[in-house]
Amino acid sequence: MQISEKYNPQETEQKWYNYWLENKYFHSEPNDKPPYTIVIPPPNVTGILHMGHMLNNTIQDVLVRRARMRGFNACWIPGTDHASIATEAKVVAKLKSEGVNKSDITREQFLEHAWEWTNKYGGTILEQLKKLGCSCDWDRTRFTMEDKLSQQVIKSFVDLYNKGLIYRGYRMVNWDPEAKTNISDEEVIFKEQNGKLYFLKYKIEGSEEFLSVATTRPETIFGDTAVCINPNDERYAHLKGKNVIVPIVDRVIPIIEDEYVDIEFGTGALKITPAHDINDYEIGQKHQLKMIDALDDDGNLNEHGLHYAGKNRFDVRKQIAKELEEKDLLLKAEDYVNKVGTSERTGVVIEPKVSVQWFLKMSEIAKPALDVVMDDEVKFYPEKFKNTYKHWMENIRDWNISRQLWWGQQIPAYYYGTGDEDFVVAETKEEALELAKQKTGNQDLTIEGLRQDDDALDTWFSSWLWPMSVFDGLLDPENKDINYYYPTSDLVTGPDIIFFWVARMIMAGLEYRKEVPFKNVYFTGIVRDKQRRKMSKSLGNSPDPLELMDKYGADGVRVGILLSSAAGNDLLFDEDLMLQGRNFMTKIWNAFRLINMWNHEDKPAIATDNQAIEWFENKLNKTIAEINDQFEKFRISDALHLIYKLIWDDFCGWYLEAIKPNYGEGISKEVYNKTIYFFEELMKLLHPFMPFLTEELWQTISERSIEEALMIAQQKEAGAFDETIIKNFETAAELISGVRNYRQTKGISPREAAEIYTNASEFANDAVIRKLANVSEIHFGQKTDKPSFTFLVGATEVSIPLSENLDLGEEKTKTEEELKYLKGFLISVDKKLSNEKFVANAKPEVVEVERKKQKDALDKIAILEEKLKSL
Repeated sequence: MQISEKYNPQETEQKWYNYWLENKYFHSEPNDKPPYTIVIPPPNVTGILHMGHMLNNTIQDVLVRRARMRGFNACWIPGTDHASIATEAKVVAKLKSEGVNKSDITREQFLEHAWEWTNKYGGTILEQLKKLGCSCDWDRTRFTMEDKLSQQVIKSFVDLYNKGLIYRGYRMVNWDPEAKTNISDEEVIFKEQNGKLYFLKYKIEGSEEFLSVATTRPETIFGDTAVCINPNDERYAHLKGKNVIVPIVDRVIPIIEDEYVDIEFGTGALKITPAHDINDYEIGQKHQLKMIDALDDDGNLNEHGLHYAGKNRFDVRKQIAKELEEKDLLLKAEDYVNKVGTSERTGVVIEPKVSVQWFLKMSEIAKPALDVVMDDEVKFYPEKFKNTYKHWMENIRDWNISRQLWWGQQIPAYYYGTGDEDFVVAETKEEALELAKQKTGNQDLTIEGLRQDDDALDTWFSSWLWPMSVFDGLLDPENKDINYYYPTSDLVTGPDIIFFWVARMIMAGLEYRKEVPFKNVYFTGIVRDKQRRKMSKSLGNSPDPLELMDKYGADGVRVGILLSSAAGNDLLFDEDLMLQGRNFMTKIWNAFRLINMWNHEDKPAIATDNQAIEWFENKLNKTIAEINDQFEKFRISDALHLIYKLIWDDFCGWYLEAIKPNYGEGISKEVYNKTIYFFEELMKLLHPFMPFLTEELWQTISERSIEEALMIAQQKEAGAFDETIIKNFETAAELISGVRNYRQTKGISPREAAEIYTNASEFANDAVIRKLANVSEIHFGQKTDKPSFTFLVGATEVSIPLSENLDLGEEKTKTEEELKYLKGFLISVDKKLSNEKFVANAKPEVVEVERKKQKDALDKIAILEEKLKSL
């Protein structure tokens, strides 16, 4: 058969991906096989493929493809998340560019634009995943805002409300002035920022005396309702019970006492602004202080800001500092570095704000979700993340599930009056009307008289149902899909969403199915550049995955990214690894081309062939067992390294060299068939990592039916293996390398045959040694008096009489130099081992290493001294 000189990924990848799709290999339906299920961490519908997606989805694809080839009914559910804040921001920006403000249109009109945007751009990332080779069941693609998934979100809200777990409350929240919504504590990123610490003068009422109060946010003085001191602070004992005047505002506020105030920090006096700081809010509640909210939803000062009304909070900060100074109300301003909360989504500084929000009580549903992880019913890989999970779950706060957005599931609360409790919660407006009639006793209420809550639910409140909702498990709890595919098998995700998503999915699974949603969670590392910086568009240090795939092929990129991805550790991206992946493709392609070039002849296998076949069969079985063990531990990079070595070193480096026919001769049909069998088994092992190349070679080896495609072929189980056979071949390989090293260091042609003398009585693989080391004669149990090149293979001594073409004088000088170095090295080792303190305190294995060095040095010195005598 003809095979092109070079492998062309661009031609191959689309061809085979289309073939797999056409033949529905990715599609799964419940059957008699054991299920293997993965649900994709749904990427944002606004997203495009980045390096983190590449790593995460390559790992998922490896797991799914391997499960498929090991007899499981593998199902990988793809889909996207509606990403409330991110998508709404994109749509608002698009409308603004067209001269339309969100505030000028109705919710229904806005949602039309949002759906139009989603339908136009929303599928981008899923199409990009196809280029990577992801074998998702595309027929099962879901979207968190599609009707059936939205129905399940609403259903769960109503259910949890009826159970008393969801409540409406007036609380301090993290307000994002850019997205114009509150965000959860977990979505606040604290960043160090350079600023100023302003020391303001709060005059004591009816006196010329003043109290110095330090703040980083002078623009919030318009919301001050008290100044607080520690009751034990003697400096301010004379001020107890008095009032101060807020600078500029001229409002009289009380001096209150609370042990919360740190006497040592700042001036020991705190301005209390309950509407603009979470700690001030707590103190305000405790002391029943008035609450004055001086900022609007855009982060501008409102009417409470007096002459600053309508101005941005940061502009006011600069301007008010100037005014305070002019009015002699600023004592001093110092440079100050503090950690400022910013929105994970928009990057803007968040503003603490008090508002009415919906909350889910977490303590009750968190406890079982903590237990299943601590008891390893859900296993974390790496295990270290159990501690992170435990800490968060034991310190959990109620989940603020409402967002001031339009894009998302609208909260199913319906108001029929103006009071705080004048609402009902129901799945539909019709059901709400009936409930409202029952609650009020007013049978004249109409649907038009109901007003639905304006807020949408937090995006995570839909994705926490994902392992169930993708199978419509809350709509039809007994349907065949949910009962077959749930609980899912493995979850692959990043540790940064362990709380947002992983913990909450476990809670939801236990709440609604009384079962955990998955058995294992594999946490990937973060992709970083060589300077250990997280890859991001803003830093410009993130390569375009599509460009990488065009350059190195999808398989090359998959292998490259996994070679450097140790379990749970951050991945330091290096493009050289992609090159290594591409080189690996070339190596495999050329290996097959070599096998394909050989003529097959009706002749028996020779001793070299038999020894190589016996060894490789055992080596293959041993490596399969090791690969399976690494997969059990989710050490996917280590499993790839084993396959890489088995193909590059063992198969290409040793096996093919051993069976390669002499120039002009053919290969035994029996040996050829065995070699093709080995190659096919290697392609099966490699397929989950390099699906395109392996399918191309598999289909080139022979004509295959639709039922015989590689991606649905079954991997070989690990058979029995003889460790002695493997060890013997490793000894032979080391000996061959020693002979080759002799030729290389002495500048002797590989064509010049060598004879060897050895203290061994036999070699298990003498035929392989003779062929690959080009040895004409082996003298077992004999020494030679001739000047020789001697080396050790374990305890076996091997001597090669020096070629007549060598300069013996030069050889003698080199040997003396080597001997001198070894004797110096031995002195340093002896010194260490004669140090009683070192031997007593060092770990036993460290001492053992030093003893081995000592023995090796003594053996080599003895050999070199013998050599000098012969020279």
